[in-house]
Amino acid sequence: MRVQLEPAWVLAVRPYRETSALVELFGQRHGRVGLVARGVRSGRARQRGLLQPFQPLLVSFSERGELGTLGAMEAAGAPVPLRGEAVFSGWYLNELVLRLLPRRDPHPQLFGHYAAALAELGGARGGASLRVFEKHLLTELGYGLQLPEPLEPDAWYRFDAEQGLRVAEPGPSSYRGASLRALADETLDTPESLRDARRLMRAALRPHLGERALRTPEMLRSLRAVKRAARGQA
Repeated sequence: MRVQLEPAWVLAVRPYRETSALVELFGQRHGRVGLVARGVRSGRARQRGLLQPFQPLLVSFSERGELGTLGAMEAAGAPVPLRGEAVFSGWYLNELVLRLLPRRDPHPQLFGHYAAALAELGGARGGASLRVFEKHLLTELGYGLQLPEPLEPDAWYRFDAEQGLRVAEPGPSSYRGASLRALADETLDTPESLRDARRLMRAALRPHLGERALRTPEMLRSLRAVKRAARGQA
């Protein structure tokens, strides 16, 4: 099957043989696809500069077996200008898609949520955009959060991977109802709602990620530790 001008984002690129690369893309119509980009690492390859994370693309490719072959491609817009820790947030989105979405499983709505999250990562709503994307990702996988009804803003709730959210006593493993409502409404405009949403989404994703931890959060924690050590020696 040949696919023409599929809107897509690059999730990962790694070397393959002498001049080629293995590319993982997130396409609007075809979901996650694995492709061989032949000769892309040669000095004359025009495509190499486009095969970068956060660069919107239009790609053509042929599918044959587990890995397809990348054909022509062109930029579909300017790269998303991520700087500093926002780059790690973008890598985190890519890692989630790579770990949790099977290949060739179309998710056009999630594709839109991915693009929206990338656009917000460098701004004031960067943290909120991560939590909202995680929520939509779980919904697309069939594990969407079911909020209790009625949901009391001043009540507290505990999350269980099998039973969902249940009324609980206040504590370090509980979430305020107002935070749950903010996550459902995708507002998350207070520090408390952001903290609760981050803890809740981490707990909700854990059963689906398995025992192997995500690399990007570990990399960010290591970077922050190095910065703190450098400030202490200054």
